[in-house]
Amino acid sequence: MDFQLPAEITAKLAELDAFIEAEIKPLEAENMQFFDHRRENARTDWDNDGRPRAEWRALIAEMEKRADRAGHLRMGLPKSCGGQAASNLMVAAIREHLAAKGLGLHNDLQDESSIVGNFPIVPVLAAYGTPEQKLYIDGIITGEMHLSFALTEPGHGSDATWLDTTAKRDGDHWVINGMKRWNSQVARAHGNLVFARSSGKPGDADGITAFIVPTATPGHTVLFNHWTFNMPSDHAETELKDVRVPNSAILYKEGQGLQVAQRFIHENRIRQAAASAGAARYCIAEAAKYARSRIAFGEPLSKKQAIQFPLVELYAECEMVRNFIFKTAWQMDRQDALEISDMVSICNFRANRLCCEAADRAMQTHGGMGYSRAMPFEHIYRHHRRYRITEGSEEVQMRRVAQYLFGFAGKRATQ
Repeated sequence: MDFQLPAEITAKLAELDAFIEAEIKPLEAENMQFFDHRRENARTDWDNDGRPRAEWRALIAEMEKRADRAGHLRMGLPKSCGGQAASNLMVAAIREHLAAKGLGLHNDLQDESSIVGNFPIVPVLAAYGTPEQKLYIDGIITGEMHLSFALTEPGHGSDATWLDTTAKRDGDHWVINGMKRWNSQVARAHGNLVFARSSGKPGDADGITAFIVPTATPGHTVLFNHWTFNMPSDHAETELKDVRVPNSAILYKEGQGLQVAQRFIHENRIRQAAASAGAARYCIAEAAKYARSRIAFGEPLSKKQAIQFPLVELYAECEMVRNFIFKTAWQMDRQDALEISDMVSICNFRANRLCCEAADRAMQTHGGMGYSRAMPFEHIYRHHRRYRITEGSEEVQMRRVAQYLFGFAGKRATQ
């Protein structure tokens, strides 16, 4: 592997920077109430279960429309979806680059939106969906026909093979019963991708089926949105009570829903890791810049080893993690991601933890102002802290690495 990013990627990064300056920064400047220290208050509909305000969603939609017109939004999607089938390396490099620019409409953490969209469910639909199911693809990209993702349950998170939600066959229909938690964006979705046990016993990998359930189906009820560390929240508790769907609602194959979920999660993990590495790089750079300019006890803070050493440790780790992410993304372009899932897991849990540590250190270096919402670090910390739980907690990802390292289940560590 060449240890420099290919010229076409660096050229694309420059093109994106120019687009942000010309199209996105002016739009952000017109809507500064969503980006100053009152941002959570401006974005959150406190009277509607803490969900994102309609005005905030409209601004995100406008940003995405501009990015789509410029040919950026669908860059990482298959050509069949209007995308450019960008490599994993290119998408990882872009996400790291955009996050390293700091908070902004170009790459907003709270909504997980970006001028280069991350639509992990779209390649899944493109690969496994029927013609009818593929109608969701453009709707997801444009926001006009959203499909949410329902895997986690009140009693089960990362242990996805132990789902309590069941699907029972009734003629050419299925009857689904259960509860889902952290059902992201279901309140604005037209369909919900629900994972339920249709056969087998708890703990079996086979026997879980993915169903696309229209949210208007009787018995499908969004109960409430969870209030979280990072508001606004778009993560609901959903009840499925005697929900009937036809056999055509199955995405991919009966009993093979975990393959669908794994593809979604692997697509997200490496990109999430890249964003965390970029945000960490931003926090470290800002802390170092402030330490050079802040005078304390008659000299710059940067002269103090108590300030230097923690930032040096973080800087060194960021360089190692960032380059390992690029290497892993490059390798994903050459073989099935499931074959190197230990590498993907290393990227994810190390980068997410690094970002939290870097944001915390940036707050500490900036002192009282770093702790305030006038600075972006507490926002970065709150957002990236949840990544240490979502897409498989860091403990589950470490367990995956251990499977390869110690040869459990016949797996071997990737060299």
